[in-house]
Amino acid sequence: MNMHAAPSPDRHSTALADEVAKFSAIADEWWDPAGKFKPLHKFNPERLRFVRDRMAQHFGCDLSQDKPFAGLKLLDIGCGGGLIAEPLARLGFTVMGIDAADKNIGVAQLHAERSGLDIHYRCTTPEQMDGTEKFDVVLALEVVEHVADLDAFLAAAGRLVAPGGALIAATLNRTLKSLALAKVGAEYVLRWLPPGTHDWRKFVKPSELAAGLRRGGLTVQELKGLTYDLFRDRWVLADDLDVNYMMLATKAG
Repeated sequence: MNMHAAPSPDRHSTALADEVAKFSAIADEWWDPAGKFKPLHKFNPERLRFVRDRMAQHFGCDLSQDKPFAGLKLLDIGCGGGLIAEPLARLGFTVMGIDAADKNIGVAQLHAERSGLDIHYRCTTPEQMDGTEKFDVVLALEVVEHVADLDAFLAAAGRLVAPGGALIAATLNRTLKSLALAKVGAEYVLRWLPPGTHDWRKFVKPSELAAGLRRGGLTVQELKGLTYDLFRDRWVLADDLDVNYMMLATKAG
Protein backbone atom coordinates (compact mmCIF):
# COMPACT_ATOMS: atom_id res chain seq x y z
CA MET A 1 0.00 0.00 0.00
CA ASN A 2 1.30 3.43 -0.89
CA MET A 3 2.08 5.92 1.82
CA HIS A 4 -0.05 9.08 1.73
CA ALA A 5 1.40 12.31 0.39
CA ALA A 6 0.99 15.83 1.69
CA PRO A 7 -1.17 18.24 -0.33
CA SER A 8 0.61 20.30 -2.95
CA PRO A 9 1.04 23.81 -1.47
CA ASP A 10 0.64 25.65 -4.77
CA ARG A 11 -2.93 24.63 -5.50
CA HIS A 12 -5.98 26.22 -3.93
CA SER A 13 -8.01 23.98 -1.66
CA THR A 14 -11.67 24.48 -0.72
CA ALA A 15 -11.16 22.55 2.54
CA LEU A 16 -12.07 24.63 5.57
CA ALA A 17 -9.48 24.50 8.35
CA ASP A 18 -12.08 24.35 11.11
CA GLU A 19 -13.94 21.51 9.34
CA VAL A 20 -10.69 19.54 8.96
CA ALA A 21 -9.86 20.10 12.64
CA LYS A 22 -13.36 19.05 13.68
CA PHE A 23 -13.11 15.64 12.04
CA SER A 24 -9.44 15.17 12.94
CA ALA A 25 -10.38 15.45 16.61
CA ILE A 26 -12.63 12.39 16.40
CA ALA A 27 -10.70 10.44 13.73
CA ASP A 28 -9.90 7.54 16.05
CA GLU A 29 -13.61 6.69 16.27
CA TRP A 30 -14.20 6.07 12.55
CA TRP A 31 -14.49 2.29 12.88
CA ASP A 32 -16.49 2.24 16.12
CA PRO A 33 -20.10 1.46 15.08
CA ALA A 34 -21.35 2.81 18.41
CA GLY A 35 -19.11 5.90 18.42
CA LYS A 36 -19.39 9.40 17.00
CA PHE A 37 -19.64 8.06 13.44
CA LYS A 38 -22.53 5.74 14.24
CA PRO A 39 -24.82 7.54 11.72
CA LEU A 40 -22.38 6.79 8.89
CA HIS A 41 -22.30 3.13 9.87
CA LYS A 42 -26.11 3.19 9.64
CA PHE A 43 -25.93 5.00 6.27
CA ASN A 44 -23.35 2.70 4.76
CA PRO A 45 -25.45 -0.31 3.68
CA GLU A 46 -27.88 1.80 1.63
CA ARG A 47 -25.15 4.08 0.23
CA LEU A 48 -23.14 1.03 -0.82
CA ARG A 49 -26.17 -0.58 -2.46
CA PHE A 50 -26.79 2.61 -4.44
CA VAL A 51 -23.17 2.83 -5.61
CA ARG A 52 -22.92 -0.90 -6.37
CA ASP A 53 -26.21 -1.21 -8.25
CA ARG A 54 -25.93 2.01 -10.28
CA MET A 55 -22.32 1.39 -11.24
CA ALA A 56 -23.03 -2.22 -12.20
CA GLN A 57 -25.79 -0.95 -14.48
CA HIS A 58 -23.66 1.90 -15.86
CA PHE A 59 -20.63 -0.26 -16.69
CA GLY A 60 -22.48 -3.51 -17.42
CA CYS A 61 -20.86 -5.42 -14.54
CA ASP A 62 -22.05 -8.84 -13.39
CA LEU A 63 -22.74 -8.67 -9.66
CA SER A 64 -22.70 -12.45 -9.40
CA GLN A 65 -18.93 -12.30 -9.91
CA ASP A 66 -16.59 -12.25 -6.92
CA LYS A 67 -15.05 -8.90 -7.95
CA PRO A 68 -17.50 -7.41 -10.45
CA PHE A 69 -15.72 -4.05 -10.71
CA ALA A 70 -12.21 -5.37 -11.37
CA GLY A 71 -10.36 -3.06 -13.77
CA LEU A 72 -12.31 0.07 -12.78
CA LYS A 73 -10.69 2.94 -10.87
CA LEU A 74 -12.59 4.73 -8.09
CA LEU A 75 -11.79 7.92 -6.18
CA ASP A 76 -13.39 8.43 -2.76
CA ILE A 77 -13.24 12.16 -1.93
CA GLY A 78 -13.41 12.92 1.78
CA CYS A 79 -12.80 9.25 2.52
CA GLY A 80 -12.52 9.71 6.29
CA GLY A 81 -11.47 6.45 7.90
CA GLY A 82 -12.29 4.35 4.82
CA LEU A 83 -15.84 3.20 5.62
CA ILE A 84 -16.85 3.30 1.94
CA ALA A 85 -13.43 2.72 0.36
CA GLU A 86 -12.88 -0.70 1.95
CA PRO A 87 -16.08 -2.50 0.88
CA LEU A 88 -15.74 -1.06 -2.64
CA ALA A 89 -12.15 -2.32 -2.83
CA ARG A 90 -13.46 -5.76 -1.89
CA LEU A 91 -15.84 -5.53 -4.86
CA GLY A 92 -12.86 -5.16 -7.19
CA PHE A 93 -12.46 -1.43 -7.65
CA THR A 94 -8.93 -0.04 -7.65
CA VAL A 95 -9.53 2.56 -4.94
CA MET A 96 -7.85 5.83 -4.08
CA GLY A 97 -9.15 7.61 -0.98
CA ILE A 98 -8.34 11.26 -0.35
CA ASP A 99 -9.06 13.46 2.64
CA ALA A 100 -7.95 16.91 3.79
CA ALA A 101 -7.35 15.63 7.34
CA ASP A 102 -4.03 13.84 7.70
CA LYS A 103 -5.23 12.03 10.83
CA ASN A 104 -8.16 10.53 8.91
CA ILE A 105 -5.75 9.24 6.29
CA GLY A 106 -3.59 7.67 8.98
CA VAL A 107 -6.60 5.86 10.46
CA ALA A 108 -7.78 4.69 7.03
CA GLN A 109 -4.30 3.52 6.03
CA LEU A 110 -3.81 1.50 9.21
CA HIS A 111 -7.25 -0.12 9.04
CA ALA A 112 -6.80 -1.10 5.38
CA GLU A 113 -3.41 -2.63 6.11
CA ARG A 114 -4.87 -4.63 8.99
CA SER A 115 -7.67 -5.77 6.66
CA GLY A 116 -5.25 -6.83 3.93
CA LEU A 117 -6.60 -4.32 1.41
CA ASP A 118 -4.46 -2.47 -1.13
CA ILE A 119 -5.99 1.02 -1.07
CA HIS A 120 -4.00 4.11 -2.03
CA TYR A 121 -4.71 6.89 0.49
CA ARG A 122 -3.50 10.47 0.13
CA CYS A 123 -3.92 13.59 2.24
CA THR A 124 -5.08 16.00 -0.43
CA THR A 125 -8.19 17.57 -2.01
CA PRO A 126 -9.59 17.44 -5.57
CA GLU A 127 -8.35 20.98 -6.24
CA GLN A 128 -4.82 19.98 -5.29
CA MET A 129 -4.73 17.07 -7.74
CA ASP A 130 -3.36 17.98 -11.17
CA GLY A 131 -6.23 16.31 -13.04
CA THR A 132 -4.02 14.09 -15.20
CA GLU A 133 -5.21 10.94 -13.44
CA LYS A 134 -8.83 10.08 -14.27
CA PHE A 135 -11.23 7.77 -12.47
CA ASP A 136 -14.15 5.72 -13.75
CA VAL A 137 -16.09 6.54 -10.57
CA VAL A 138 -15.74 9.55 -8.28
CA LEU A 139 -17.56 9.62 -4.94
CA ALA A 140 -18.28 12.75 -2.90
CA LEU A 141 -20.36 11.40 -0.03
CA GLU A 142 -21.23 13.70 2.87
CA VAL A 143 -18.46 16.12 1.91
CA VAL A 144 -19.90 18.97 -0.21
CA GLU A 145 -21.61 20.49 2.84
CA HIS A 146 -18.18 20.96 4.44
CA VAL A 147 -16.31 22.82 1.66
CA ALA A 148 -15.68 26.55 1.37
CA ASP A 149 -16.40 26.92 -2.37
CA LEU A 150 -18.95 24.45 -3.72
CA ASP A 151 -18.53 25.34 -7.40
CA ALA A 152 -14.72 25.12 -7.26
CA PHE A 153 -14.96 21.77 -5.49
CA LEU A 154 -17.43 20.33 -8.00
CA ALA A 155 -15.43 21.63 -10.96
CA ALA A 156 -12.31 19.95 -9.59
CA ALA A 157 -14.19 16.71 -8.90
CA GLY A 158 -15.67 16.76 -12.40
CA ARG A 159 -12.23 17.08 -13.97
CA LEU A 160 -11.23 13.82 -12.29
CA VAL A 161 -14.05 11.79 -13.88
CA ALA A 162 -12.89 9.84 -16.91
CA PRO A 163 -14.88 10.07 -20.18
CA GLY A 164 -17.78 7.64 -19.85
CA GLY A 165 -17.39 7.67 -16.07
CA ALA A 166 -19.72 8.65 -13.24
CA LEU A 167 -19.84 10.76 -10.09
CA ILE A 168 -22.06 10.06 -7.11
CA ALA A 169 -22.62 12.71 -4.46
CA ALA A 170 -24.55 12.49 -1.19
CA THR A 171 -25.37 15.45 0.99
CA LEU A 172 -28.03 17.32 3.00
CA ASN A 173 -30.72 19.54 1.54
CA ARG A 174 -31.07 23.08 2.91
CA THR A 175 -34.69 23.04 4.07
CA LEU A 176 -36.53 23.80 7.28
CA LYS A 177 -37.11 20.08 7.65
CA SER A 178 -33.37 19.38 7.49
CA LEU A 179 -32.74 22.14 10.02
CA ALA A 180 -35.17 20.48 12.40
CA LEU A 181 -34.10 16.87 11.80
CA ALA A 182 -30.48 16.81 10.63
CA LYS A 183 -29.20 19.74 12.66
CA VAL A 184 -31.28 20.27 15.79
CA GLY A 185 -32.72 16.76 16.05
CA ALA A 186 -29.62 14.71 15.16
CA GLU A 187 -27.10 16.85 17.07
CA TYR A 188 -28.96 18.24 20.07
CA VAL A 189 -31.98 16.00 20.69
CA LEU A 190 -31.09 12.47 19.59
CA ARG A 191 -27.32 13.05 19.98
CA TRP A 192 -26.63 10.99 16.86
CA LEU A 193 -23.85 13.46 16.00
CA PRO A 194 -21.57 15.69 18.09
CA PRO A 195 -23.07 19.19 18.45
CA GLY A 196 -21.60 21.50 15.83
CA THR A 197 -20.97 18.75 13.26
CA HIS A 198 -22.96 20.59 10.60
CA ASP A 199 -23.60 24.19 9.60
CA TRP A 200 -27.14 24.24 8.19
CA ARG A 201 -26.28 27.30 6.09
CA LYS A 202 -23.84 25.14 4.13
CA PHE A 203 -26.38 22.43 3.31
CA VAL A 204 -26.81 22.14 -0.47
CA LYS A 205 -30.05 22.22 -2.43
CA PRO A 206 -30.33 19.63 -5.23
CA SER A 207 -30.62 22.43 -7.80
CA GLU A 208 -27.32 23.92 -6.57
CA LEU A 209 -25.55 20.56 -6.67
CA ALA A 210 -26.91 19.76 -10.13
CA ALA A 211 -25.88 23.17 -11.48
CA GLY A 212 -22.36 22.75 -10.14
CA LEU A 213 -22.05 19.27 -11.64
CA ARG A 214 -23.27 20.51 -15.02
CA ARG A 215 -20.64 23.25 -14.96
CA GLY A 216 -18.12 20.49 -14.25
CA GLY A 217 -19.08 18.75 -17.50
CA LEU A 218 -21.44 16.16 -16.02
CA THR A 219 -25.05 15.22 -16.75
CA VAL A 220 -27.35 14.41 -13.83
CA GLN A 221 -29.02 11.03 -14.30
CA GLU A 222 -30.75 10.25 -11.01
CA LEU A 223 -31.72 11.85 -7.73
CA LYS A 224 -32.85 9.81 -4.73
CA GLY A 225 -33.60 10.65 -1.12
CA LEU A 226 -32.47 8.76 1.96
CA THR A 227 -34.90 8.49 4.85
CA TYR A 228 -34.67 6.81 8.21
CA ASP A 229 -37.10 3.93 8.78
CA LEU A 230 -37.71 4.05 12.53
CA PHE A 231 -39.45 0.67 12.68
CA ARG A 232 -36.67 -1.20 10.86
CA ASP A 233 -33.91 0.98 12.34
CA ARG A 234 -32.29 1.51 8.96
CA TRP A 235 -31.91 4.07 6.18
CA VAL A 236 -33.73 3.42 2.90
CA LEU A 237 -33.83 5.01 -0.54
CA ALA A 238 -36.93 7.13 -1.04
CA ASP A 239 -38.39 9.94 -3.16
CA ASP A 240 -38.28 12.37 -0.23
CA LEU A 241 -35.38 14.78 -0.90
CA ASP A 242 -36.08 17.12 2.02
CA VAL A 243 -33.16 16.00 4.22
CA ASN A 244 -30.62 13.49 2.86
CA TYR A 245 -30.23 12.74 -0.82
CA MET A 246 -27.89 11.15 -3.39
CA MET A 247 -27.21 12.31 -6.95
CA LEU A 248 -25.76 10.33 -9.85
CA ALA A 249 -24.14 12.18 -12.73
CA THR A 250 -22.19 10.91 -15.75
CA LYS A 251 -19.63 12.25 -18.21
CA ALA A 252 -19.98 11.65 -21.93
CA GLY A 253 -17.59 9.09 -23.38
